[in-house]
Amino acid sequence: MVNGVGLELLEITQPPAQPHRAPLVFLHEGLGSVAMWRDWPALLCAATGRAGWVYSRRGYGQSDSVPDVRDAGRLPADYLQQQAWSVLPALLTALGIAAPVLVGHSNGGSIALLHASRFEVAAVVVMAPHVMVEDVSIQSIKQARTTFETGDLRERLARFHANVDCAFWQWNDIWLSDGFRAFDIRPDCQRIKSPILAIQGIDDIYGSMRQIDEIHPLGPITRHKLAECGHCAHRDQADLTLRLIADFLKTTD
Repeated sequence: MVNGVGLELLEITQPPAQPHRAPLVFLHEGLGSVAMWRDWPALLCAATGRAGWVYSRRGYGQSDSVPDVRDAGRLPADYLQQQAWSVLPALLTALGIAAPVLVGHSNGGSIALLHASRFEVAAVVVMAPHVMVEDVSIQSIKQARTTFETGDLRERLARFHANVDCAFWQWNDIWLSDGFRAFDIRPDCQRIKSPILAIQGIDDIYGSMRQIDEIHPLGPITRHKLAECGHCAHRDQADLTLRLIADFLKTTD
């Protein structure tokens, strides 16, 4: 239970994990969940010799649902900030984690950056993060809505979410709202002191290279732009992404 909400949580322990090394905390995409990561978090934990925690945000996976998600329960325009500055700190406190390595994909990458702008972390790894809203993002999210309503997306997502309609509409409605168009966390990123690894697929239909090019933190940042890679580097270029992150974390306790 975190802030009164039941969250699905998976702990990953690895025999070679070194107790003094910061654990990995995985933050999923806008339609993600614990299950949708598949075995990639465990592979990354093994490759880096670290323990890991994977959780589903409210309304995703097997976490508590959101009542009346399209009306009274609709997400506010600052929902990513709330996740980064209220929910995630409460979860880390409950787990006894002081300064993790955050590994975020898409919306989870945004949450990771926002959290690191206010709280201590050992490092930040972001894959296809959103630091602003682009037209290409809106176009692809509109297409996702059509596929959910008339295609097979709802059926495919239903395998990973206890309430698939809640998972989809809380993401889709807020991203296509007028109020969310002003979302821009580039000023927040300028306060991040921890090292950042930013990975973006060249073929990503949800964001351009600006999403990582315009992250300008106080601390160091390493950028990688991957060919033959769309929005999900950990699936499209799984081995390469594992290697890049493992190399990046070699000097991080």
